Amino acid sequence: MAHPDARPSNQPPGSVRLGSVFGVDVFVRASWFVIALVIASLLEPRIEQVHPGLGIWKYVAGVGYAMLLYGSILLHEMSHAVVAQRAGLPVRSITLEFLGGSTHIDAEAKSAGQEFRIAVVGPITSLAVGGLALLVLVWTNPSGLTELAIQGLAGTNLVVGVLNLIPGLPLDGGRVLRAAVWQLRGNMHTGTIVAAWGGRITAVLALGYPFVSEPLFGVRPRVFDYVFAFMIFWFLWSAANFSLASAQIRRRLPALQARPLARRVVVVPDELSVAEAVRRAQDAGAGGMAVHDSDERLTGIVNETALLSIPEERRPWVPVSSVTRSLSDGLVLPADLTGEDLVRAMARTPATEYLLVEADGSLYGLLVTTDVDAAFDAGAHR
Repeated sequence: MAHPDARPSNQPPGSVRLGSVFGVDVFVRASWFVIALVIASLLEPRIEQVHPGLGIWKYVAGVGYAMLLYGSILLHEMSHAVVAQRAGLPVRSITLEFLGGSTHIDAEAKSAGQEFRIAVVGPITSLAVGGLALLVLVWTNPSGLTELAIQGLAGTNLVVGVLNLIPGLPLDGGRVLRAAVWQLRGNMHTGTIVAAWGGRITAVLALGYPFVSEPLFGVRPRVFDYVFAFMIFWFLWSAANFSLASAQIRRRLPALQARPLARRVVVVPDELSVAEAVRRAQDAGAGGMAVHDSDERLTGIVNETALLSIPEERRPWVPVSSVTRSLSDGLVLPADLTGEDLVRAMARTPATEYLLVEADGSLYGLLVTTDVDAAFDAGAHR
């Protein structure tokens, strides 16, 4: 039994679980507490200006503003999660961190339209929150700390909404661009590559902003501006590079097909000796073995590595069942699996061998993981 305080399997390291929304776990990384203190420090002069004499409470007010800000970011991420769930995609968690938040969806969108809807709803939510905050300012005409908080909420959400529409991964605008290219070209991976390059360009522009802010906008950059620009650059550049590398790899996956990679398989009784099982496999020209019980039901796959570890002189006395892995659902795969579906199926139940079956349940052959790896590597060098 798991300890009640054990960390959930989907919890990012260095994070705290806040709870769950619509069945989705919400976490906050330790870096958030750093940015909360930074926000409180940056707001201190402004808070002192609108409400002098608060003393240490002005920093508490600054942390409160940070919490309000990240509450709106949580709404942004929740909108992604809800639309993904309605599309039938499993959502693992939402994580709030230093540079905002992220929603972890455990499956790819099934169409360009679905990808577009999941991506665009986040910026729309931020713009809606910003617009609503502006209306509150106009209707209620607040003052003091309340006015400062609502102004900050409006301005920040409008900026977040606009910036997230920039067409470069990992921003939502990058996913919107990926959806557009996917729709036009009919290939999701081509869209990812285009959007990843958009992310690279965005990263370079973010890094260069402090150097041009004074001549272009008359704003003299501070040391903090250079540091922050570099952090934004590194975040965008790293994420864009990851997306680019992932897309280039996944473009090769459609060439993987289980059926052509299958080895011929021979089925032997589980009480048979290893020596006799090997002889029958050799006579049949088979590249693998499965075993059946006394009722002739398939019960396992002979592990090639375990078999080869048995010395020749012992094989007549060792039953083949001793080098057999019991047959679970994950070790039996459809023979027609290809591409990412094949890789995902193998990843769900990691093993060295799998049985391939036809649609009618009849045995087709044996799929060996090393053969799949070799085929993938061969495709990379073509």
